[in-house]
Amino acid sequence: MSLGVNELKPKTFLIYEGQPYAVLETHHLKMQQRRPTVQVKMRNVVNGKTLERNFAQSDVFEEADIERQKVKFLYNHKDQYWFSYEDESSKRFLLTEELIGEATKFLKANTVLDAIEYNGVIINIELPVKMEFKVLEAPPAIRGDTAQGGVKQVKIETGAYLNVPLFINQDDIIRINTETGQYVERVEKGK
Repeated sequence: MSLGVNELKPKTFLIYEGQPYAVLETHHLKMQQRRPTVQVKMRNVVNGKTLERNFAQSDVFEEADIERQKVKFLYNHKDQYWFSYEDESSKRFLLTEELIGEATKFLKANTVLDAIEYNGVIINIELPVKMEFKVLEAPPAIRGDTAQGGVKQVKIETGAYLNVPLFINQDDIIRINTETGQYVERVEKGK
């Protein structure tokens, strides 16, 4: 199936210069005296590299034949991340930190997520948009400490650091948007 420039939206997969890419962002640019173009930020789903390109309204792309499959994240060792197929837990595979990118901050053991398959090979993973994490470390909120907009940095169970509102404490369970890396809400107050 072919895709026109206006059909390129985040999470769309396309073939560009013979490689599969996932669209991350698109911006329509209108310049005086010139035809409008679409600026596309996309990530190569095989090697993880990000590109930004401007395309004309007339450009057409082939849609990448991507399949999704449920897998479970098992553990990581150094920069290797191990997964198993949900229906066959003995069948395991690994992906590297370089390939997975920012998503590694939100990988926790036994999380079920989507594996992205291209030409019969798993090439990357896609996290659920919202996930819950336990706060391991949270500095105390200091009265009058709202100069930075009332946020502080906490450490979650995966080891990642995030900005959260001042009222979040150690042992709280918080919901995070894994696409933006931003705090959404507190799910449960710590004991």
